[in-house]
Amino acid sequence: MARIWAGKALLSDGWAENVSVDVDENGRIGAVTRSADPEGERVGILLPAPVNAHSHAFQRAMAGLTERRGPDPRDSFWTWRQLMYQFLDHLAPEHIEIITAFVQMEMLEAGYATNVEFHYIHHQPGGVVYDNLAELSERVVAATNESGIGLTLLPVQYQYGGCDKRDLGPGQIRFGNDIDRFANLFEQASKAVSTLTPDCNIGLAPHSLRAVGQDDYPRLVEIAAGGPIHLHLAEQIPEVDEVSAAWGKRPVEWLLDNVDVNEDWCLIHCTQMQEHETLGLAKTGAVAGLCPITESSLGDGIFDGVRWLNADGKIAVGSDSNIKISLAEELRVLDYSQRLRDHSRAALATSEKSTGRRLFDAVCEGGAQAAKRNSGRIQTGCWADLMALDNSHVDFIGRDGDILLDSFIFAGAERTVTDVWAAGRHLVHEGRHIKRDAIVGRYAKVMQELGGLL
Repeated sequence: MARIWAGKALLSDGWAENVSVDVDENGRIGAVTRSADPEGERVGILLPAPVNAHSHAFQRAMAGLTERRGPDPRDSFWTWRQLMYQFLDHLAPEHIEIITAFVQMEMLEAGYATNVEFHYIHHQPGGVVYDNLAELSERVVAATNESGIGLTLLPVQYQYGGCDKRDLGPGQIRFGNDIDRFANLFEQASKAVSTLTPDCNIGLAPHSLRAVGQDDYPRLVEIAAGGPIHLHLAEQIPEVDEVSAAWGKRPVEWLLDNVDVNEDWCLIHCTQMQEHETLGLAKTGAVAGLCPITESSLGDGIFDGVRWLNADGKIAVGSDSNIKISLAEELRVLDYSQRLRDHSRAALATSEKSTGRRLFDAVCEGGAQAAKRNSGRIQTGCWADLMALDNSHVDFIGRDGDILLDSFIFAGAERTVTDVWAAGRHLVHEGRHIKRDAIVGRYAKVMQELGGLL
């Protein structure tokens, strides 16, 4: 049994002072005590550590390589995607393992306790299947063993190049499986995940409506067997146009009419929704998986957060392309996008909760649901996914309660993460991952190999 003592802590029913949290040998919270004597590991401000609900880890090594104007006079998501395809053809299994460990380290140092990895590279360049079908899934598992983060692995089904079921293009060929081979891959990936700590689990992801057959969703739900199901949905205008032309409905409309969307689902991006789609999708209980930094970087559009949250919709955040991994900035950009669109301030605050508190509570709850992880609360029985902030930081002086979260998100105090635990594993101490030097050293060698490819 380990004990953490905090001067201030955000518990499931609100803020409290002088709180001790006991973590049992299984990594769960065994007891929470208020007005406790300062014993054990002492921290300033203790918060639940959220889930990073959407990541393509390999894209971290591309950060900074796609900011030049290409030959197309109108650079866009689609031109960026071609560069991404070009880049991934140079990635070997060992590269993916080392990059993933580095990304997971950065997630932990940012305050996340769990990586939901939307994992769609399965094969060799040219589409040749590895002797071990789950080779690259096992590389994600190996990275997780190194970093210690919680993992929800989502092997991705990606069969077609568009709604007309055309063949995958050269850049997509490393992703492709028919439904039967995907079922085999999922089974093997499940065995790999079972070797990790008990807090780790598996789900699956139909990549997008364009990439999966309309008739395959019942089989995919069957394969998932109650695990989480994530799907890119309504991210780009050309995507909406393609689905509308081919299937007679916009993406969200088609999904709601043809698939039993429920709390098992997490729909990623949803930046191209009309009012009726926003309200209809919110009613399903599914989570909207938002990636505001990446959505800004790729020009995806603005998620209708005000209407969604006012309809009691659930949200999570993820770092997606991993161009920058920052929990605080994801929340800040999400709120600022609403302000810019609506010419408002504190767009997501309510009369009961400040902006920071409303967003933080929402992503803790929604992220736990999206990962199917009993976390997001400092409460007996939950996984001990915890993050601590430095209460001596200048931005926290004289502040208390929800204003601490507002300062963390909006006033630059994101650099104040001192400690992070994932299922009781104390992985970040004094702001540094416990294996930072080794992980960074290996990543630096990969960057030397890959840095000039674009």
